[in-house]
Amino acid sequence: MKVTRFNHQRDLVIVRAWLWGPRGDKQVWLAVDTASAETVVTPDTVDLLGYNPRDGETITTVRSAIGKEQGWTLRVSRFSTLGFVVPNYRIHVFDLATGDDIDGLVGLTFLKQFNCEFRFTEGRIRVERAAVESG
Repeated sequence: MKVTRFNHQRDLVIVRAWLWGPRGDKQVWLAVDTASAETVVTPDTVDLLGYNPRDGETITTVRSAIGKEQGWTLRVSRFSTLGFVVPNYRIHVFDLATGDDIDGLVGLTFLKQFNCEFRFTEGRIRVERAAVESG
């Protein structure tokens, strides 16, 4: 069981994460978003890591309240947050209007690998790797 703290007085649950790329690693701040299917990172962040759209897998379209926006998917060499590291992790690169202190979102592609317990009044997230059911 891993425990991650967050500022419970903010409107969003913001956690620290790390991404690895050709130019090394970078600490980023991501909002935990259970309504986001994908883990999303801004283009500026992946640029600093040494990635560019030519490294991407697919061009995608994201539908939001303001309409359709284009982005792309990319596999980063490693992604880490909430106490766990995932190698060769696919992220969605998309320009979010999040403000200067947020670099993206932790979405369900990451969260579904775990059991998560949000303790909002305490400002803690308890996370454990989900047991794999044998069939």
